[in-house]
Amino acid sequence: MESEASWKFIADSNVGRLARWLRLLGYDTSFSKDLDDDGILRVALAEGRLVLTRDTHFLRRHLTTSGHVKVLLLRDDRVREQLRQAVQELGLDWRSGRFSRCLECNQPLEERDKEEVRSLVPPYVYKTQKEFARCPDCRRIYWQGTHWQRMQRELEALEMGEG
Repeated sequence: MESEASWKFIADSNVGRLARWLRLLGYDTSFSKDLDDDGILRVALAEGRLVLTRDTHFLRRHLTTSGHVKVLLLRDDRVREQLRQAVQELGLDWRSGRFSRCLECNQPLEERDKEEVRSLVPPYVYKTQKEFARCPDCRRIYWQGTHWQRMQRELEALEMGEG
């Protein structure tokens, strides 16, 4: 099994919400609604990505039966259970890389000084937050506000259900 730091994923359109949660955990997770199954397999092969899907047809494709592309067939429709399955079956670290990738475009976030984002965030956010990060591609700004706190609580609830 590969080391967890080297995992790279591509998510099928039927598990798009899981892609966002894996990004939140710091995993390089490609996702596009525009890719068909052949496109997903091409990207997975070219970039060494594991395919995440609920579609059993992927398991019968030549690239997967030959072992050139690995697939994790997710058993549940619920994103919480999909995340739990991926973490358990792949041995993913869901603690150390949290909040290090853009949830929208998958790029690693870059820390930004508070003064650098002053004109880019609402005044209340600027006043109440100390740490900021920015996506170098889509330019989205991240901080530890209520949305961050909600996601953190969700991860903590999943951790308590571990084991």
